Amino acid sequence: MLATQIRQKDGIFYFASVPAKELLGKVRFISRFYGEGEEIAPVKISADDEIAQFIARIERTDKAFQRTLSKAKVKQLKNFYETAVTQPPIPGTVLLFTSEKLGFRTAGVEGVGHLSEPQQKFLIVDGQHRLAALRFHLDDRPEDASQINVPCMIFDGRSEDFATEMFVIINSTPTRINKSHLVDLYERVSWAEPHRKFASRMVGALYSEGDSPLRYRINRLGGRSQKDKWILQAELFNELQRWTNREWRKIQVAGGSAKEAGRYYGMLRDFLKAAERVWDDAWGHENYMVTRPVTIKAMIRVCADLTHLDAEPVEGRVNRWEKRLSPWRDQIKAFRAEGFYERFPAKGEVERVSRVHKELARIAGIEVRAAKPGS
Repeated sequence: MLATQIRQKDGIFYFASVPAKELLGKVRFISRFYGEGEEIAPVKISADDEIAQFIARIERTDKAFQRTLSKAKVKQLKNFYETAVTQPPIPGTVLLFTSEKLGFRTAGVEGVGHLSEPQQKFLIVDGQHRLAALRFHLDDRPEDASQINVPCMIFDGRSEDFATEMFVIINSTPTRINKSHLVDLYERVSWAEPHRKFASRMVGALYSEGDSPLRYRINRLGGRSQKDKWILQAELFNELQRWTNREWRKIQVAGGSAKEAGRYYGMLRDFLKAAERVWDDAWGHENYMVTRPVTIKAMIRVCADLTHLDAEPVEGRVNRWEKRLSPWRDQIKAFRAEGFYERFPAKGEVERVSRVHKELARIAGIEVRAAKPGS
């Protein structure tokens, strides 16, 4: 299909105008929708399709997010499609998602080209009610199909976390839940995966515990502290989940969240204490990148590598790790804010975090563990 490639920071997605009938054949509905005496039955969702399972649970739990009943909303939209003449029936974009990485071939104009089709139908992140109403409308007035093109934003090749976060932010409440608030909610919702709850507890401890080097330095978007913030809660959560997810089987064997959350917090706390000593005056200094998100995330990855090799004994761990990280002192100048991005060139934040991680690990003589597939 013809599409426009859109780049925003590290993200790439696509815009396409798709004929109504063609679009309805490319998407799958995962909730039941009703028209006048008709219904669209939800497709069967595979047990390993985390994104669709998550969205279906939300769609079917109207009270949890104060959603309008689907039948009333679809009826209202269908009526609008029938009466709209000068107004476009679907002026807002529909958001589609596929975990498949789609091919994009430029067509001679920068940013414009041909986007390949996924092997499976798109998941509708936002717009199920609008498309359901469109389906019923075209059943009644098939002649309108040639007159309606639907604006679509297409996101491809992302993780389940990306689609889940996007769905919650868009659909949860009129005020739009942000990702940091979603991290807090992981502790309160029954359907949140245990490894996400585990990472959420660690974030909470890093923010609130008196011995945490990151106390009050995490931007929770609503915290009362007026001190300068170093990293968004959502960014920190993603890194901790990346670490604990790869360790999850070991965590479960050792007793699960109840026993291990405190131990993992203790390891990260001690690592950050050791790092703070090594970085000296550069720690928390605005002219250095040491406590900026890119380096904090890289250091958490080094911590995961180091704890795999040298987590015990706990006694004397901060001093032991300070000695291990001591070669970083010679790199303080390299972490000055001025010229940092030239010294660590990358296509985006994701690649830069990886570069800084590998460099810090190499300097400290710490073996970098191979990434878990999909992480």
